Amino acid sequence: MGAVDRFWLKNYPKGVPADVDVSQYESLVQLLDEAFKKYGSLPAYSCMGATMTYKQLDENSAAIAAWLQSKGLGKGKRVAIMMPNILQYPVVMCGVLRAGATVVNVNPLYTPRELEHQLKDSGSDAIFILENFATTLQQIQDKVPTKLVIVCTMGDLLGFAKGLIVNFVVRNVKKMVPAYSLPNAIKFLDVMADGLKMHLKPVQVGHDDVAFLQYTGGTTGVSKGATLVHRNIIANMLQSEAWYQPALSKLKPGEAPVTITALPLYHIFALTVCAMMSMRIGGQCVLIPNPRDIPGFVKELQKHTFHVFPAVNTLFNALLNNEDFKKLNFSRLILSAGGGMAVQEAVAKRWLEATRCPIAEGYGLSETSPVATANRTDTDKFTGTIGLPVPSTEIAILDDDGKHLPVGSTGEIAIRGPQVMAGYWQRPDETAKVMTPDGFFRTGDIGVMDAEGYTKIVDRKKDMILVSGFNVYPNEVEGVVAAHEGVLECAAVGVPDENSGEAVKLFVVKKDQALTERDVMDHCKEHLTGYKKPKYVEFRSDLPKTNVGKILRRELRDSTVKKGA
Repeated sequence: MGAVDRFWLKNYPKGVPADVDVSQYESLVQLLDEAFKKYGSLPAYSCMGATMTYKQLDENSAAIAAWLQSKGLGKGKRVAIMMPNILQYPVVMCGVLRAGATVVNVNPLYTPRELEHQLKDSGSDAIFILENFATTLQQIQDKVPTKLVIVCTMGDLLGFAKGLIVNFVVRNVKKMVPAYSLPNAIKFLDVMADGLKMHLKPVQVGHDDVAFLQYTGGTTGVSKGATLVHRNIIANMLQSEAWYQPALSKLKPGEAPVTITALPLYHIFALTVCAMMSMRIGGQCVLIPNPRDIPGFVKELQKHTFHVFPAVNTLFNALLNNEDFKKLNFSRLILSAGGGMAVQEAVAKRWLEATRCPIAEGYGLSETSPVATANRTDTDKFTGTIGLPVPSTEIAILDDDGKHLPVGSTGEIAIRGPQVMAGYWQRPDETAKVMTPDGFFRTGDIGVMDAEGYTKIVDRKKDMILVSGFNVYPNEVEGVVAAHEGVLECAAVGVPDENSGEAVKLFVVKKDQALTERDVMDHCKEHLTGYKKPKYVEFRSDLPKTNVGKILRRELRDSTVKKGA
């Protein structure tokens, strides 16, 4: 199949191009170099009252890059980053890319089991980790190839006096740093000091070199690395910028956009739409380390004039339920970008009333860097869809045989464009399952496209559960629960949840009749990250199955929805 008829282009907002020119940058390194030269004295990132200019980001990341090169960690090597949104994240991320290496993004809330899998699978040689999570690494360090460990503290880049205070509070008042022992770990500030004395050697990095390994769950329950090359991220950053142009054009002359970065930078949505797009246009990212602390988050927002606010539905909703949030000054808010999960109409309506800035909902996946479609930013109309394909992107609706279906038909959403991953890291078999011969990525989401080019998601082909924008794969949850000696059988399904979009519900058949809900919950707490843990547990005498013995999750889901969770 050749080119798809992009009939939706007629519905593009004025000023949004049909295509973007990915060739304008050879690599993300070139893009960073351009930003450092162009925006030197402007603020790039701020966090907890400290601000880092583009010039400082240039110097600090060059020190990290030179140090990594001195350890032989350049092209072809993988370096993991396990941090929340603190100033060290962009410094290390830019440093790894400038060294020519690949960034492996790690969720800081991973359990030891999850961390072990990702470090082994990626073959990460080094990890930069915040001390708050060092105990997780300690438990699996002898099982992974990651021998170079760099530990940072919350206060490392906040200035001497402020850093001391923040570290004291984090360690002694809030007691957020569990005791750990990593005997050969190196301090982040020592790495910086050494790196500043070294010289960064320029590296030839091109479009096809791997920039990020972005881990995403799999239908097998095993997390896979989406291989995102430099071309993918450059493309999606340019696509996002082009699509958001009608909103960004409202900036005053000389006004640099301030992006509230509450979504974690290790998540692909924030990485592309916050960090990369902001650096491309000389903006400032206000990093929020803990957006779950809504009162603290709102207090931080009071200090800033902000323009761009990417978030997931749950975060929009939580903020709207805070009275102080509604008192903020939204006069310069020009773009609210919703992604990660469906934006609910009630939330979109309340957000528009509170801020006068509509939420433009988009859609994408880790495998698409992530943005594939988005709603227009020049209207406050709520469409209830995932919008139109962004520039240089084709969307097709496929049947089970991979044939293209006509407009108005329901089928699997497939995406083709320069933002589509190179494949799953070292998993050609898994890559073959999702890529069509003509280059479309099969999303596993079932949707229908209307005559205007807007797509609506109607169901998920995979049994994936979407909790607050994070993928939860039932097989993984079931694998953990099934390991409990008191469990005979189990099944995990997603049920509607007004806070997180969906929540995990677990059905369990007991092997040991003394097994309690608390036993199951405690077991899950030990082995699963917070968002993967079941919210509900229901015991049953048996589970519905097909004639070959496969558990019918859909039947369980339907029975739950009918009677309520």
